Amino acid sequence: MSNRMTGTEIDDRAFDRCDLRADSGPFDIIGDVHGCAGELEALLAALGYRVRWSGTHGDVRVSVVPPLGRKAVFVGDLVDRGPRAPDVLRLVMSMVRGGSALAVPGNHDVKFQRWLDGADVKASHGLDRTIQQLAHDPKTFRIAVRDFLKELPIYLWLDGGRLAVAHAGIKEGMIGRLTGEIRRFCLYGETSGETDKFGLPIRYHWAAEYKGRTSIVYGHTPVPDAGWVNNTICIDTGCCFGGKLTALRWPEREIVTVPAANVYTMPVRPFGHPPLRPGAVVA
Repeated sequence: MSNRMTGTEIDDRAFDRCDLRADSGPFDIIGDVHGCAGELEALLAALGYRVRWSGTHGDVRVSVVPPLGRKAVFVGDLVDRGPRAPDVLRLVMSMVRGGSALAVPGNHDVKFQRWLDGADVKASHGLDRTIQQLAHDPKTFRIAVRDFLKELPIYLWLDGGRLAVAHAGIKEGMIGRLTGEIRRFCLYGETSGETDKFGLPIRYHWAAEYKGRTSIVYGHTPVPDAGWVNNTICIDTGCCFGGKLTALRWPEREIVTVPAANVYTMPVRPFGHPPLRPGAVVA
């Protein structure tokens, strides 16, 4: 089968990484970190994870001990905009490889991975900061990051099918499948192909039309506070913009947050869900 994942082609191996229905957690699902390593450490501590750093610059290591039986899940956008993207990557990579976390990529992570691959990408929207922060890390670390990001599943289907996690969300009919179109939706959500008055892509509030039984947890569009909309919840609460870093405990559906220590990047667009798409039928 083709690995190109165009509109209709499916990569069985890539889908196998998505289909973790046998894993019932419990989970601590963490919103867009965007390089805010200090806030991530504080949130992990609030959730009961023990983080230990060791080594020196050029050989920095981290280990994380989770609460008994629990596992973190990261919704993507680990890098850009915040002050310590490499340390966020070290934390998440250590946790995933140690079996105490799962993760999906965000659009910022994919763009960064393409830069690591040598692609001609524009160093904008915080990518320039990540590149600068990574400048003194060894080449072996950059290669490890590139390989890690490439292997991440584009979404996660968990807990017997009761839960799905994707960076920008996923529609009911997409769950259990994998195509190029689904990959794009998971990374960017529902867009019009145009830009708004802020010069940013126009997004639509797909969750307002969601009617599925599977609970969807996602990020991508910063909101002031995480709240349920039609069995979906956005947990990007704009930490890098001076908001907070949010986790959803599953299956408890408990929200845990820590405030941002600083405004690391000024927001261009106000926080909040995007508008409905033209002709939308609200659930």
